Amino acid sequence: MTLALLAGAAVGAGILILVRMNARPVPGVAATLARVDGAKRRARRRPAADAEKADLIDRWRESVGERIEDEASARGWAFARTRADLAVLDKPFAQHLGTKVLLALAALVWFPMVFTLLGYDPLGIPAVVSVLLAVGAFFLPDLQIHGEAEKRRRDFRHVTGSFLDLVAMNLAGGRGLPEALLAASTVGDHWAMVRIREAITNARLSGRTPWEGIAALGQELGVDELRDLASTLGLAGDEGARIRESLLARADSMRRRELADIEGAAGESSQSMLVAQLLMCVAFLVFLAYPAVSKLG
Repeated sequence: MTLALLAGAAVGAGILILVRMNARPVPGVAATLARVDGAKRRARRRPAADAEKADLIDRWRESVGERIEDEASARGWAFARTRADLAVLDKPFAQHLGTKVLLALAALVWFPMVFTLLGYDPLGIPAVVSVLLAVGAFFLPDLQIHGEAEKRRRDFRHVTGSFLDLVAMNLAGGRGLPEALLAASTVGDHWAMVRIREAITNARLSGRTPWEGIAALGQELGVDELRDLASTLGLAGDEGARIRESLLARADSMRRRELADIEGAAGESSQSMLVAQLLMCVAFLVFLAYPAVSKLG
Protein backbone atom coordinates (compact mmCIF):
# COMPACT_ATOMS: atom_id res chain seq x y z
CA MET A 1 0.00 0.00 0.00
CA THR A 2 2.83 2.42 0.84
CA LEU A 3 4.59 1.71 -2.45
CA ALA A 4 1.37 2.27 -4.39
CA LEU A 5 0.76 5.60 -2.63
CA LEU A 6 4.30 6.79 -3.32
CA ALA A 7 4.09 5.76 -6.97
CA GLY A 8 0.75 7.51 -7.38
CA ALA A 9 2.08 10.66 -5.71
CA ALA A 10 5.15 10.67 -7.97
CA VAL A 11 3.05 10.25 -11.11
CA GLY A 12 0.62 12.95 -9.99
CA ALA A 13 3.45 15.37 -9.22
CA GLY A 14 5.00 14.71 -12.65
CA ILE A 15 1.68 15.35 -14.41
CA LEU A 16 1.16 18.55 -12.40
CA ILE A 17 4.63 19.82 -13.30
CA LEU A 18 4.08 19.07 -16.99
CA VAL A 19 0.71 20.84 -16.98
CA ARG A 20 2.14 23.91 -15.20
CA MET A 21 5.11 24.07 -17.56
CA ASN A 22 2.98 23.79 -20.70
CA ALA A 23 0.11 25.99 -19.52
CA ARG A 24 1.14 29.38 -20.80
CA PRO A 25 -0.39 32.33 -18.95
CA VAL A 26 -1.77 35.31 -20.80
CA PRO A 27 1.43 37.16 -21.72
CA GLY A 28 1.65 40.64 -20.32
CA VAL A 29 4.13 43.34 -21.18
CA ALA A 30 6.58 42.26 -18.48
CA ALA A 31 6.41 38.60 -19.50
CA THR A 32 6.91 39.42 -23.17
CA LEU A 33 9.89 41.64 -22.42
CA ALA A 34 11.36 38.91 -20.20
CA ARG A 35 11.14 36.38 -23.02
CA VAL A 36 12.68 38.81 -25.50
CA ASP A 37 15.54 39.56 -23.10
CA GLY A 38 16.08 35.84 -22.57
CA ALA A 39 16.22 35.21 -26.30
CA LYS A 40 18.73 38.05 -26.74
CA ARG A 41 20.86 36.71 -23.93
CA ARG A 42 21.01 33.24 -25.45
CA ALA A 43 21.72 34.69 -28.88
CA ARG A 44 24.85 36.41 -27.62
CA ARG A 45 27.87 34.18 -28.11
CA ARG A 46 30.42 33.88 -25.37
CA PRO A 47 34.06 34.57 -26.15
CA ALA A 48 36.00 31.64 -27.56
CA ALA A 49 38.26 31.45 -24.50
CA ASP A 50 35.28 31.18 -22.16
CA ALA A 51 33.62 28.62 -24.40
CA GLU A 52 36.72 26.43 -24.31
CA LYS A 53 37.01 26.63 -20.52
CA ALA A 54 33.34 25.81 -19.92
CA ASP A 55 32.81 22.09 -19.47
CA LEU A 56 29.68 20.07 -20.13
CA ILE A 57 28.24 20.53 -16.63
CA ASP A 58 28.63 24.31 -16.84
CA ARG A 59 26.85 24.39 -20.20
CA TRP A 60 24.03 22.25 -18.82
CA ARG A 61 23.76 24.47 -15.77
CA GLU A 62 23.54 27.65 -17.82
CA SER A 63 21.06 26.15 -20.28
CA VAL A 64 18.75 24.81 -17.56
CA GLY A 65 19.04 28.04 -15.57
CA GLU A 66 18.15 30.21 -18.57
CA ARG A 67 15.06 28.12 -19.34
CA ILE A 68 13.87 28.28 -15.74
CA GLU A 69 14.59 32.02 -15.55
CA ASP A 70 12.50 32.65 -18.68
CA GLU A 71 9.61 30.60 -17.30
CA ALA A 72 9.79 32.37 -13.93
CA SER A 73 9.88 35.80 -15.58
CA ALA A 74 6.93 34.91 -17.80
CA ARG A 75 4.88 33.99 -14.73
CA GLY A 76 5.89 37.09 -12.79
CA TRP A 77 7.99 35.33 -10.15
CA ALA A 78 10.33 38.04 -8.90
CA PHE A 79 12.71 36.22 -6.48
CA ALA A 80 13.59 39.66 -5.12
CA ARG A 81 15.66 38.47 -2.17
CA THR A 82 17.63 35.95 -4.22
CA ARG A 83 18.28 38.47 -6.99
CA ALA A 84 19.48 41.05 -4.45
CA ASP A 85 21.87 38.52 -2.87
CA LEU A 86 23.22 37.53 -6.28
CA ALA A 87 23.61 41.18 -7.26
CA VAL A 88 25.75 41.77 -4.17
CA LEU A 89 27.86 38.72 -5.03
CA ASP A 90 27.92 39.70 -8.75
CA LYS A 91 26.68 36.27 -9.86
CA PRO A 92 24.16 35.56 -12.65
CA PHE A 93 20.67 34.47 -11.67
CA ALA A 94 20.44 31.80 -14.38
CA GLN A 95 23.62 30.09 -13.17
CA HIS A 96 22.25 30.00 -9.64
CA LEU A 97 18.98 28.41 -10.79
CA GLY A 98 20.88 25.81 -12.79
CA THR A 99 23.02 24.98 -9.76
CA LYS A 100 19.92 24.45 -7.62
CA VAL A 101 18.28 22.11 -10.12
CA LEU A 102 21.39 20.05 -10.88
CA LEU A 103 22.23 19.72 -7.19
CA ALA A 104 18.72 18.49 -6.40
CA LEU A 105 18.85 15.97 -9.26
CA ALA A 106 22.26 14.74 -8.13
CA ALA A 107 20.96 14.25 -4.59
CA LEU A 108 17.88 12.45 -5.92
CA VAL A 109 20.13 9.98 -7.77
CA TRP A 110 22.97 9.69 -5.25
CA PHE A 111 21.12 8.95 -2.02
CA PRO A 112 19.03 6.01 -3.39
CA MET A 113 22.29 4.51 -4.63
CA VAL A 114 23.80 4.91 -1.15
CA PHE A 115 20.78 3.26 0.48
CA THR A 116 21.02 0.40 -2.01
CA LEU A 117 24.74 -0.13 -1.30
CA LEU A 118 24.00 -0.15 2.44
CA GLY A 119 21.52 -2.96 1.92
CA TYR A 120 18.30 -1.02 2.38
CA ASP A 121 15.32 -1.25 0.09
CA PRO A 122 15.39 2.03 -1.93
CA LEU A 123 11.57 2.17 -1.81
CA GLY A 124 9.43 3.14 1.14
CA ILE A 125 11.07 5.21 3.90
CA PRO A 126 14.47 5.52 2.10
CA ALA A 127 12.64 6.96 -0.91
CA VAL A 128 10.93 9.58 1.27
CA VAL A 129 14.26 10.41 2.93
CA SER A 130 15.90 10.77 -0.50
CA VAL A 131 13.18 13.16 -1.67
CA LEU A 132 13.55 15.26 1.49
CA LEU A 133 17.33 15.36 1.06
CA ALA A 134 16.88 16.41 -2.58
CA VAL A 135 14.57 19.24 -1.49
CA GLY A 136 17.18 20.30 1.06
CA ALA A 137 19.87 20.22 -1.63
CA PHE A 138 17.65 22.41 -3.83
CA PHE A 139 17.46 25.15 -1.17
CA LEU A 140 21.06 24.78 0.04
CA PRO A 141 22.52 27.27 -2.51
CA ASP A 142 20.02 29.90 -1.34
CA LEU A 143 21.26 29.60 2.25
CA GLN A 144 24.87 29.76 1.11
CA ILE A 145 24.51 32.89 -1.01
CA HIS A 146 22.41 34.60 1.67
CA GLY A 147 25.17 34.21 4.25
CA GLU A 148 27.84 35.42 1.83
CA ALA A 149 25.67 38.35 0.71
CA GLU A 150 25.12 39.52 4.28
CA LYS A 151 28.88 39.61 4.86
CA ARG A 152 29.40 41.67 1.70
CA ARG A 153 26.55 44.02 2.69
CA ARG A 154 28.28 44.70 6.00
CA ASP A 155 31.45 45.44 4.06
CA PHE A 156 29.45 47.71 1.74
CA ARG A 157 28.00 49.66 4.68
CA HIS A 158 31.52 50.20 6.04
CA VAL A 159 32.66 51.61 2.69
CA THR A 160 29.52 53.75 2.47
CA GLY A 161 30.47 55.49 5.72
CA SER A 162 33.89 56.36 4.28
CA PHE A 163 32.22 57.49 1.05
CA LEU A 164 30.03 59.92 3.00
CA ASP A 165 33.09 61.39 4.71
CA LEU A 166 34.73 61.91 1.32
CA VAL A 167 31.61 63.59 -0.05
CA ALA A 168 31.52 65.93 2.95
CA MET A 169 35.18 66.79 2.43
CA ASN A 170 34.55 67.63 -1.23
CA LEU A 171 31.55 69.77 -0.29
CA ALA A 172 33.72 71.62 2.23
CA GLY A 173 36.19 72.26 -0.61
CA GLY A 174 33.55 74.20 -2.55
CA ARG A 175 32.32 71.58 -5.02
CA GLY A 176 28.70 71.08 -5.88
CA LEU A 177 26.83 67.98 -4.76
CA PRO A 178 26.97 66.04 -8.08
CA GLU A 179 30.66 66.80 -8.52
CA ALA A 180 31.38 65.89 -4.90
CA LEU A 181 29.63 62.53 -5.29
CA LEU A 182 31.54 61.66 -8.45
CA ALA A 183 34.89 62.81 -7.03
CA ALA A 184 34.38 60.83 -3.82
CA SER A 185 33.48 57.67 -5.74
CA THR A 186 36.75 57.79 -7.70
CA VAL A 187 38.84 57.34 -4.54
CA GLY A 188 39.82 53.69 -4.14
CA ASP A 189 39.22 50.51 -6.11
CA HIS A 190 37.23 48.58 -3.52
CA TRP A 191 34.38 46.64 -5.09
CA ALA A 192 31.77 48.66 -3.17
CA MET A 193 33.29 51.96 -4.27
CA VAL A 194 33.42 50.67 -7.84
CA ARG A 195 29.70 49.81 -7.72
CA ILE A 196 28.86 53.29 -6.39
CA ARG A 197 31.01 54.90 -9.08
CA GLU A 198 29.35 52.85 -11.81
CA ALA A 199 25.88 53.74 -10.51
CA ILE A 200 26.67 57.47 -10.48
CA THR A 201 28.31 57.36 -13.92
CA ASN A 202 25.47 55.38 -15.48
CA ALA A 203 22.93 57.79 -13.98
CA ARG A 204 24.73 60.77 -15.52
CA LEU A 205 24.94 59.08 -18.92
CA SER A 206 21.23 58.26 -18.86
CA GLY A 207 20.21 61.78 -17.88
CA ARG A 208 19.31 61.04 -14.27
CA THR A 209 20.58 62.58 -11.08
CA PRO A 210 23.38 60.83 -9.16
CA TRP A 211 21.12 60.17 -6.16
CA GLU A 212 18.66 58.41 -8.42
CA GLY A 213 21.47 56.11 -9.49
CA ILE A 214 22.40 55.53 -5.83
CA ALA A 215 18.77 54.73 -5.02
CA ALA A 216 18.62 52.23 -7.89
CA LEU A 217 21.84 50.61 -6.63
CA GLY A 218 20.41 50.34 -3.12
CA GLN A 219 17.26 48.73 -4.53
CA GLU A 220 19.32 46.29 -6.58
CA LEU A 221 21.65 45.27 -3.74
CA GLY A 222 19.06 45.37 -0.96
CA VAL A 223 21.03 47.95 1.05
CA ASP A 224 18.57 50.22 2.87
CA GLU A 225 21.27 52.71 3.83
CA LEU A 226 21.82 53.61 0.18
CA ARG A 227 18.13 54.29 -0.38
CA ASP A 228 17.98 56.48 2.73
CA LEU A 229 21.10 58.30 1.54
CA ALA A 230 19.52 58.86 -1.87
CA SER A 231 16.45 60.40 -0.22
CA THR A 232 18.65 62.76 1.79
CA LEU A 233 20.67 63.74 -1.28
CA GLY A 234 17.51 64.27 -3.31
CA LEU A 235 16.17 66.64 -0.63
CA ALA A 236 19.44 68.55 -0.71
CA GLY A 237 19.46 68.71 -4.50
CA ASP A 238 15.83 69.83 -4.75
CA GLU A 239 15.51 72.15 -1.77
CA GLY A 240 19.09 73.22 -1.12
CA ALA A 241 19.23 71.87 2.42
CA ARG A 242 22.45 71.93 4.41
CA ILE A 243 23.80 68.56 3.37
CA ARG A 244 27.35 68.52 4.71
CA GLU A 245 26.37 68.26 8.38
CA SER A 246 23.70 65.72 7.53
CA LEU A 247 26.20 63.49 5.69
CA LEU A 248 28.68 63.64 8.56
CA ALA A 249 25.94 62.75 11.04
CA ARG A 250 24.80 59.86 8.88
CA ALA A 251 28.37 58.55 8.54
CA ASP A 252 28.82 58.75 12.30
CA SER A 253 25.51 56.91 12.84
CA MET A 254 26.56 54.14 10.45
CA ARG A 255 29.88 53.73 12.27
CA ARG A 256 28.12 53.51 15.65
CA ARG A 257 25.78 50.88 14.25
CA GLU A 258 28.71 48.93 12.83
CA LEU A 259 30.50 49.13 16.18
CA ALA A 260 27.37 47.86 17.95
CA ASP A 261 27.16 44.94 15.53
CA ILE A 262 30.81 44.10 16.12
CA GLU A 263 30.35 44.22 19.89
CA GLY A 264 27.28 42.01 19.61
CA ALA A 265 29.17 39.47 17.50
CA ALA A 266 32.03 39.52 20.00
CA GLY A 267 29.57 38.91 22.85
CA GLU A 268 28.07 35.94 21.00
CA SER A 269 31.55 34.51 20.44
CA SER A 270 32.36 34.92 24.13
CA GLN A 271 29.16 33.10 25.12
CA SER A 272 29.96 30.29 22.68
CA MET A 273 33.44 29.92 24.14
CA LEU A 274 31.98 29.84 27.66
CA VAL A 275 29.54 27.09 26.71
CA ALA A 276 32.36 25.09 25.11
CA GLN A 277 34.47 25.44 28.27
CA LEU A 278 31.58 24.27 30.44
CA LEU A 279 31.05 21.24 28.22
CA MET A 280 34.75 20.39 28.45
CA CYS A 281 34.62 20.65 32.26
CA VAL A 282 31.56 18.40 32.42
CA ALA A 283 33.21 15.86 30.13
CA PHE A 284 36.38 15.92 32.27
CA LEU A 285 34.35 15.35 35.46
CA VAL A 286 32.55 12.44 33.83
CA PHE A 287 35.92 11.02 32.78
CA LEU A 288 37.20 11.22 36.35
CA ALA A 289 34.06 9.83 37.95
CA TYR A 290 33.43 6.97 35.54
CA PRO A 291 35.99 4.46 37.02
CA ALA A 292 34.63 4.88 40.54
CA VAL A 293 31.00 4.65 39.40
CA SER A 294 31.73 1.52 37.32
CA LYS A 295 33.33 -0.22 40.32
CA LEU A 296 30.32 0.57 42.48
CA GLY A 297 28.09 -1.17 39.95
